[in-house]
Amino acid sequence: MTIRTRKTFTEEELHRCWQLWRQGLGYSDIAREIASKPGTVFGVIRLNGGFSPPQRQRNQRHLTLQEREEISRGIAKGLTIRAIALQLNRSPSTVSRELSRHGGINKYRATKADQTAWKNAVRPKSCKLASNPDLCNIITDKLQHKWSPQQISGWLSNHWSDKKDMQISHETIYKSLYLQARGVLKKELMRQLRYGHKMRHTKLHSTRGDRGTIRIVNGLSISQRPPEAADRAVPGHWEGDLISGSNNSHIATIVERKSRNTILAQLDGKDTDSVVQAITREMMKLPLSLRKTLTWDRGMEMAKHANFTIATDMAVYFCDPQSPWQRGTNENTNRLLRQYFPKKTPLDHFTQDDLDQVALELNERPRKTLGYKTPSEVISNTVALTG
Repeated sequence: MTIRTRKTFTEEELHRCWQLWRQGLGYSDIAREIASKPGTVFGVIRLNGGFSPPQRQRNQRHLTLQEREEISRGIAKGLTIRAIALQLNRSPSTVSRELSRHGGINKYRATKADQTAWKNAVRPKSCKLASNPDLCNIITDKLQHKWSPQQISGWLSNHWSDKKDMQISHETIYKSLYLQARGVLKKELMRQLRYGHKMRHTKLHSTRGDRGTIRIVNGLSISQRPPEAADRAVPGHWEGDLISGSNNSHIATIVERKSRNTILAQLDGKDTDSVVQAITREMMKLPLSLRKTLTWDRGMEMAKHANFTIATDMAVYFCDPQSPWQRGTNENTNRLLRQYFPKKTPLDHFTQDDLDQVALELNERPRKTLGYKTPSEVISNTVALTG
């Protein structure tokens, strides 16, 4: 497949680009679909603030490309403007204006004229906030107090119910923030938003979009996982993920669903070879009775899940996109681990012995969900019963 280095797309490619973006795909996935580069795709989407531009349509009254080609052929044949207009069933003045706008009889070119007309047909419309400084000031003040655009929109509807010009949708506020070309709301206000996004994302978007389902080969869906894993009746079913630190450092966290027993694995990198080797090493320390299944999210660090399954005899199941609650035990455990590994902590300084000590301390803490027993107690009793 040839990758283009140019930075312009055809109308069809742009349409496909935005279609994939609305479906929640990341820059790399979109770039592969349209044979471009992720940076180029990012530039196009960032320029529009993540908002898909409305599909433009030609006015039926305007000249089409076919009609312009007829004009060009008529000129080549030496026909008069009236004769050309008669063939097109158009007014002679329409043909005359078309020629005068695009170089005259001697320089007229149908394709170039059509492209110029399409470009000149854009009529930028002033946004609501640009014509209402009072409303703009209120929104700015609320954003500075960390109100969300949806909260602002709802509050305005309640307090200015009798004035339509003082009401605005939350999407319009987002557009005015992310489309800085509007020149209404300052860029600094984006920092006040809860998630600090630089552009608007669809509901289907995932921060792991580039590592989505289209690149996990032969991955089993969580819907295929045995029922015994879901009801926590049988031990040996695990959930896993990574926690991240500064300097692109990571730790693998694996939690047993029934006992909440936690295993931490030191990683040399986030690539799939490093992750699969590390968690294989740690899981092989367990008895066979505790090695049944592993549930992971859609991260590409488990792209080589088949190698893990061959080594451990554990089937790997993948959560649905945008569904972290499907491995909620692991999510909750990762929050507990932040007590030991605060965000932005460099995690590459910890040895496997260090991580084993943290896991031991966590596993010896009583849990309310276990009737204030510890994960170590529960899993020890489980092994004894099944042994």
